[in-house]
Amino acid sequence: MRDDLIQKLEELTPSKIVEELNKYIIGQDKAKKAVAIALRNRLRRMKVREDVRDEIAPKNILMIGPTGVGKTEIARRIAKLVNAPFVKVEATKYTEVGYVGRDVESMVRDLVANSVSMVKKEMEKNIEEQANENTINRILDILLPGTRANIEKDEIAKNTWNKMRNKLLAGELDEKEIVVKFNRREGMGGPIFGVLSNIGMEEIEQQFQSIMEQVMPQRSKERKMKIKQAFKIIKEEEIDKLIDFDKVKEEALERAENLGIIFIDEMDKIASTGSKTGPDVSREGVQRDLLPVVEGTIVNTRYGQIKTDHILFIGAGAFHISKPSDLIPELQGRFPIRIELEHLKEEELKKILVEPKNALIMQYKELLKTENVEIEILPEAIDEIARFAVIANEKTENIGARRLHTIMEKLMEDISFNAEKLSGQKFVIDKNYVIKKLKDTIDNTEIVRYIL
Repeated sequence: MRDDLIQKLEELTPSKIVEELNKYIIGQDKAKKAVAIALRNRLRRMKVREDVRDEIAPKNILMIGPTGVGKTEIARRIAKLVNAPFVKVEATKYTEVGYVGRDVESMVRDLVANSVSMVKKEMEKNIEEQANENTINRILDILLPGTRANIEKDEIAKNTWNKMRNKLLAGELDEKEIVVKFNRREGMGGPIFGVLSNIGMEEIEQQFQSIMEQVMPQRSKERKMKIKQAFKIIKEEEIDKLIDFDKVKEEALERAENLGIIFIDEMDKIASTGSKTGPDVSREGVQRDLLPVVEGTIVNTRYGQIKTDHILFIGAGAFHISKPSDLIPELQGRFPIRIELEHLKEEELKKILVEPKNALIMQYKELLKTENVEIEILPEAIDEIARFAVIANEKTENIGARRLHTIMEKLMEDISFNAEKLSGQKFVIDKNYVIKKLKDTIDNTEIVRYIL
């Protein structure tokens, strides 16, 4: 594991993690505290004696609560905090072995792919300067063939090269067309890969694709394009040449094993309630397939084998109809930390509108600012928006903070639609404006049903 990543983990104490989560998520203090401890324990595990380290398993978390209260956001934010590989999956898209659908191990392969992408981007930053230089030289070689070899001994060639280089860097040649040679490995693309993915055979697909990549020859392909477009494509090729993919895979697998987080949503949908009516096909089978992955197993990926023993699994579900106790006992035991997330009250909805870094009202202000329209939403209007959101949640399904998105969209509808005609104007939205725009919609129970 890289030293700078370990250093970043050292700085993230549980209180610091909660402080960072508070910037984006309102309320749910119990959940924040639990994930902060789980995250800190990962660093503690890395620092214990090696003979003890493998024996310390992560304490997986089961979040119980309705939609829109922050379950997914909490998991996503902690992954970003430590630059950890993260993947969110829905339990309902997996089926028991023998049925058509994705196998549960594919979530681990997705995590590794995410980790590889993350590590590759980090390494790209370190070699970006060299890749830029190589790309510039390749384009200049196309524009001035044979010149580079003479710039050391020929002053005229050197001046011509530098002059063209300066033009290229200044963007003066962006629209000029050139013929570029690319190295492409011939492969067997086409429907077979899509079919394999659809029937849950990702592992076979990946192995087959890896074999074909190794055996099929590389061939040069010429394309005519503008320099601006060619620069991007050539730079990607140069980055691929400079990056040590063995190191990428090694770091990515280690990071996925020790820091990876898999968020499994809709866990309640695979809990068998014992009812004899309704579709119950393979629910318990999915749980049994999921068990070894959560418990600790080895999964084959196109980048190598990965042990799942120390991946942190965060399960989530509303559990309206089923209960956590409806899950098979073995799986229940693998999610020892249970957290019940609370319904969002009016006061919390008000805070969600204005306090987080990505607050909804701030987003609308920034969007309309691009059209030179300024809006100001008064505190009294914010109170009213939150009140209407609570009423809508009570009259129909409670979807938590997601209700604010549709309430705000309805409120801003006219201004957003006519924004280009209102350029240069300022709108102050008060309590009366909110009531005028929303009262009829909220009072009409038939219409409310169609407001998400």
